[in-house]
Amino acid sequence: MKRKVISTIAILALLCATAEVLYSWGFFAHKRINRLAVFTLPTGMVNFYKSHIEYVTENAVAADRRRYAFDEEAPRHYIDIDYYGKHPFDSMPRGWKAAVEKYTEDTLLAYGIVPWHVAKVTGWLTQAFRDGNLDKILSHSVDLGHYIGDAHVPLHTTLNYNGQLTNQKGIHGFWESRLPELFSDEYDYFVGKAVYIENPLFFAWDVVEKSAMAKDSVLLFEAALNEKFAKDLKYGYEERGQKTVRVYSVEYSREYHEMMNGMIERRMRGAIHAIGCLWYTAWVNAGKPDLESLTDKEMSKELKKQLKEEERMWRTGKIKGRVHEQ
Repeated sequence: MKRKVISTIAILALLCATAEVLYSWGFFAHKRINRLAVFTLPTGMVNFYKSHIEYVTENAVAADRRRYAFDEEAPRHYIDIDYYGKHPFDSMPRGWKAAVEKYTEDTLLAYGIVPWHVAKVTGWLTQAFRDGNLDKILSHSVDLGHYIGDAHVPLHTTLNYNGQLTNQKGIHGFWESRLPELFSDEYDYFVGKAVYIENPLFFAWDVVEKSAMAKDSVLLFEAALNEKFAKDLKYGYEERGQKTVRVYSVEYSREYHEMMNGMIERRMRGAIHAIGCLWYTAWVNAGKPDLESLTDKEMSKELKKQLKEEERMWRTGKIKGRVHEQ
């Protein structure tokens, strides 16, 4: 118990020190998911990824930072599948061209493209492996991890992405940031070895469909808890950096987490394994190139410069697209 308390305090201290806005899985959760995905990889890959594990971890959130710089970034993180009707998975074409023909590209971009973008980045990573391009292998790996991680979040599949339509504003950050902060040290992260994915696009769609199936539970359970929980105990305050911020209380968070009955752990575990599988699939599709020559190589000055510029824009800019902080 003491170790878990210390770990939680350390996590919160890290978040305070870096003053990061929490969205998607939350910066902490994305980093943990990408890092643990490395250990699903087989011989021929694992040494390369272990040698670059700090990059893979720290830049797991690079795609979120780009939302402060590029308009086209936002829809890559979600799909509001319920926009497309009562039974959207029956009516939505899985292929991009067919979906564009049916709904128009503008509509798809307006309501999110995450499954298609997962497949696209998998292809980019495959080509990077073929070319032996370290910069692109690293950047596409972390981005692919981020997008497939986002696809595992139920609230990334709905128009009601932050509970704004049901008087539950803030539930997005609550589910995917606050709860992992508090409880993810208790999770079992042994997910087994990565396996080959025959069709990354269909695989991404399957992930989205499972996330969408969990969306109602995420919203309805919190609404039920809110009705019975003492109003003055729902929130608390914590020091983060120079600010005192309102957060969901530990007591409220714990009860909701128990109501979820392991859902967050299952979605995190699924994301970890899926990332490893897609990295592995890209490598296999590239012909299993030898990565040993890249193991001790450093990323280029150009990539380092790009990352610094993206971080600058993140710290000084304004997020583009939807915002769902707590």
